[in-house]
Amino acid sequence: MTIHNTFEEIGTQRTITASTARRLERFLVKCLEIPVALLVLLEILLLFSAVVARYVFHTPLVWSDELASILFLWLAMLGSAVAFQRQEHMRMTALVARLQGDTRRFIELLSIAAALAFLVLILPASLEYAVEETYVRTPAMDIQNSWRAAALPTSFGLMLVFAVLRLLQSANLRLALTAVVAVAVVFGVFWSLSPFLVGLGNLNLLIFFVGGVAACVFGGVPIAFSFAIATFGYLILTTRTPPLIIVGRIDEGVSHLILLAIPLFVFLGQLIQMTGMARAMVAFLASLLGHVRGGLHYVLVAAMYLVSGISGSKAADMAAVAPVLFPEMKERGADEGDLVALLSATGAQTETIPPSIVLITVGSATGVSIAALFTGGLLPGLILAITLCFLVRWRCRNDDLSHVKKASGQQIRKLFVAALPALALPFVIRSAVIEGVATATEVSTIGIAYSVVAGLVFYRQFDWSRLKPILVETASLSGSILLIIGAATAMAWGLTQSGFSTALAQNLSALPGGAVTFMVVSIAIFIILGSVLEGIPAIVLFAPLLFPVAQQLGIHQVHYAMVVVLAMGIGLFAPPFGVGYYAACAISRVSPDAGMKPIIGYIIAMAIGLAVVAAVPWLSIGFL
Repeated sequence: MTIHNTFEEIGTQRTITASTARRLERFLVKCLEIPVALLVLLEILLLFSAVVARYVFHTPLVWSDELASILFLWLAMLGSAVAFQRQEHMRMTALVARLQGDTRRFIELLSIAAALAFLVLILPASLEYAVEETYVRTPAMDIQNSWRAAALPTSFGLMLVFAVLRLLQSANLRLALTAVVAVAVVFGVFWSLSPFLVGLGNLNLLIFFVGGVAACVFGGVPIAFSFAIATFGYLILTTRTPPLIIVGRIDEGVSHLILLAIPLFVFLGQLIQMTGMARAMVAFLASLLGHVRGGLHYVLVAAMYLVSGISGSKAADMAAVAPVLFPEMKERGADEGDLVALLSATGAQTETIPPSIVLITVGSATGVSIAALFTGGLLPGLILAITLCFLVRWRCRNDDLSHVKKASGQQIRKLFVAALPALALPFVIRSAVIEGVATATEVSTIGIAYSVVAGLVFYRQFDWSRLKPILVETASLSGSILLIIGAATAMAWGLTQSGFSTALAQNLSALPGGAVTFMVVSIAIFIILGSVLEGIPAIVLFAPLLFPVAQQLGIHQVHYAMVVVLAMGIGLFAPPFGVGYYAACAISRVSPDAGMKPIIGYIIAMAIGLAVVAAVPWLSIGFL
């Protein structure tokens, strides 16, 4: 009886602990969502005001970029904390999802414990970094830079708390404790082996950056933390680099002001869905092509091309198009597996369509002109669209459309008028950059202002109640992307210090066959990296290493960027590891198994298009 009562008390205590942890987490989330939403809104208003002041009143706000930079670091770091709480940090779950029962739960708890261990180790260094920044004053506003740097320890501290609360909410506290102990043991073993590891030299690159990253990534640890753990372990255990330097490199990676375009374009993508602009564009395209064989498939390809030019976010692109087209396509007898396969293929096809977040990242990581990348990305995406359309035509050659009614001229004109404000948005954005009205970072605010007016005046679908959730979602998605960039920047710095980048450049430049062989090897590398690491981490990590080699071999950097971005996109949306494919399945509400076979043909079609883009540089640089 006593033993029974003891077990009941333990069970009750566990329930109370989990309940308290949930309440505390909800409280922290409510406290966090308001400032991140305000930060996104403030950045939009600040940059738009800077454009108006400079272009309309000819009175530049000299302090605007500095304030935008301060707010941006807070937005990125607090957004990453929101993403951590929501479990929205990018990670590979293909292997973990195949596990069952306690084994799967233990691996998931292990990934949380691994992130927790890193946060415990990095938090003191981030606090020290913020203190050191008190001696630095900003040039325009003349305030201590610690006001900006404090975002790092604040975010790391919040994520640490969320990790602890997540473990406390586990249904099996013993399993959670076992995961924490297991991670502590692994860290302790590596720490005790530090003298031995120092003597291994560059073999440590394989241990930490291949073995360590692979173990974390395949174990379901968020990619940003996988990079950060490997970098921290390598630099602290095998070199004399203080943790303070790692925090500085993360700060450097996150703080490029050009990256501010990421949250702004993500918000713009959410906005065009809310205002009905995307739906209007898709409806007009469907009226033009819906009556021909494979017509709605062509509409899907064209709609993704157009929408990608507005939102800059692949998830937003697919979410804008799929719910509009898929019900009608299924009614016409289209196979759901083929639909999700084509949606994934168009996601890869449109990676170079401006304003692509990946192209912005390439420009930030390599110094290549963002405007040149935006100009060069249009034709390569079109080439892949053409190859996909050829395959669609062949697959749909026997479709029976006798029951499908062709839209009348009056219907087409009516839909065109309705879609015209939405169709004009990409031209408004691009002309603003070309005419010098706004920079690549600021131009999204013009698109946002235009979309707000279009939603209120033309479409009358502006749901004010959705504004806060959209702002928070923007901060969360942006934070998860930007933390990866920061962690990858630190890793790239570690690789550079080891001499790896120099050796890689020498070996690749010495490959037989020169530029042709290098291009083929690059395509293979980025397809694999895109599949395993997702797009942005692969770009941030390897672009600074490979772009100088391409330039040495006489390959134009914009041409090389188009090739590697498209290759990475194919890997990103190709099963079994490409997370973009699973995102397409989730948005389409289709089982991943259904699209495995149909997507093979689309991947072959994209590979043919990629080969054409790689072989003909003019497609990428002809209009520069």
